[in-house]
Amino acid sequence: MYTEAVMDHFYNPRNAGELADADGVGEAGNPVCGDIMKIYVKIEDDRIADISFQTFGCGAAIATSSILTELVKGKTVAEAEKITNRAVAEALGGLPPQKMHCSNLAADAFHKALEAYRQNRPKPAPAAE
Repeated sequence: MYTEAVMDHFYNPRNAGELADADGVGEAGNPVCGDIMKIYVKIEDDRIADISFQTFGCGAAIATSSILTELVKGKTVAEAEKITNRAVAEALGGLPPQKMHCSNLAADAFHKALEAYRQNRPKPAPAAE
């Protein structure tokens, strides 16, 4: 049912836990299945310097959160923004159809974290005339 990659990321999740000094935090959940994901991002020089997650959910939810962090860590914000739910699922070698919503949640939470980062960062001072 699950690929070897899904099982590896479930049993050995990467970048799990809270990131205390995050520049942005995004959360996504599905009340029907009960999965809830929180993604934390730290941005330095327009790159994803650090990223972590907290996920309450099934094995697929944990695996998609874990692989997402590996896919975007070190990328520029512009590169990372292009990560889709399909890319998350493909990086795991696919997910059963009934678990595809898990990859949607990981990507959704990540994009919400980037949006929170944009809203939280200081605005540049207007240019002097």
